[in-house]
Amino acid sequence: MKFKNKVVIITGATSGIGEACAMAFGQEGAQVVITGRSQVKLDNTLSKLQGAGIACHGVLADAASEADNQRMAEETLKKYGKIDVLINNAGISMRALFQDLDLKVFKQVMDVNLWGTVYATKYCLDQITANQGSIVAISSINGYRGTPARTAYTASKFAMNGFMESLRTELLKKNVHVLLACPGFTASNIRNNALQADGKPQGASPRDEGKMMTAEEVALEIVKATYKRKREIVLTGQGKLAVFLNKWIPGIMDKVVYNEMAKEKDSPFK
Repeated sequence: MKFKNKVVIITGATSGIGEACAMAFGQEGAQVVITGRSQVKLDNTLSKLQGAGIACHGVLADAASEADNQRMAEETLKKYGKIDVLINNAGISMRALFQDLDLKVFKQVMDVNLWGTVYATKYCLDQITANQGSIVAISSINGYRGTPARTAYTASKFAMNGFMESLRTELLKKNVHVLLACPGFTASNIRNNALQADGKPQGASPRDEGKMMTAEEVALEIVKATYKRKREIVLTGQGKLAVFLNKWIPGIMDKVVYNEMAKEKDSPFK
């Protein structure tokens, strides 16, 4: 029971990696607080967690709302009296060429991915610092290597990586753990809900989800890395290779990434 009696907040935890993290941390003894924008989905996930014997609480909240993030922290303190771990998981993706992209979509992605992380961290920081706990950001390989047709998503993840690195350094003498978790392609609904140029969800994943790492596998790696207080983890062999090669042969990687992403179904570029 690696996290027995620890209070763990997971944002955007009604599906995918977030829901899997809620289950994984809960099974390690944590009291779990999850957030989501849909009450129906929130209740469904809470039912799964309760069915597994996990102490849990749900907060209806939009990651992009500062007020909702403040209320999330306040409700957690009211319910459990402390905050030990924050998993900044809430996120949204997009898929469109920048020249076609409505800038409202770009802003929406930044508001959820970056500002959602900033808001949640801000309102949980005092508690986590007092408890010498952990702040975890679920970033992406896109935080190291940009991909075409995902400019807003890439920008948000680069910004998240920089924010976490700076914060980690600020907290160096306070024994606060900051983990940057960067999965590669993971089987989840993030591509189904990815926003198109006009802001509408694309509805179906353009990639073969069956060949990807599962959300449950990613969650277990995050639990282990949090327990061991690791600085960062890069997941999947493809992801690790992309980060390594992009550091040493970025020009060649431009072409490799272009050609790889152009293979996607209905790719906006060829």
